[in-house]
Amino acid sequence: MTMRRSVLLGSTILFLGLLAVSGCKKKAPSTAAESRPAAVPSTSETKVPPPPAPSTTRDTEADVLSQDLAELNRRGYLTDAFYDYDKYNLRDDARSALSTDATWLQKYPSVKIMIEGHCDERGTQAYNLSLGDRRANAAKEYLVSLGVAESKIRTVSYGKERPFCTDSNESCWQQNRRAHIVVTAK
Repeated sequence: MTMRRSVLLGSTILFLGLLAVSGCKKKAPSTAAESRPAAVPSTSETKVPPPPAPSTTRDTEADVLSQDLAELNRRGYLTDAFYDYDKYNLRDDARSALSTDATWLQKYPSVKIMIEGHCDERGTQAYNLSLGDRRANAAKEYLVSLGVAESKIRTVSYGKERPFCTDSNESCWQQNRRAHIVVTAK
């Protein structure tokens, strides 16, 4: 009998608890946001527009000229012209690179540059200094022919003294045979 009474008492307590919970009234929404039904996730994927594409123009005059010289040179706005072994005449790829450089320099007429003539490690120091000078001047003459003011361009030859690559193979030597353009003033 006590077992029956315990089961009856437990059932009664459970019934009263369920009755109390189900009988509670919900609080009426006080704002319009609370009265809206909860968003139900749709089965189809929600389309989110992509972020705006980066500007197709690489820079603006204010952005470029606000950078310090080290940053201007690090960004690589100007590209090197490369040469064949023991040559200083401009290859087609060098003319193309210098044409792009000329366009950029005309866009920023206040910019001044230094064209450094470089050579690979082969040859004497004196010979490479002379060859580097001819390479730098060939690049300068081409830029001037494209409309860049000659007064904005200086040249210097480093010969083989400042190699870009230090390995002793043709691939590395090719990287060292160049006219390297450095922004010196803005």
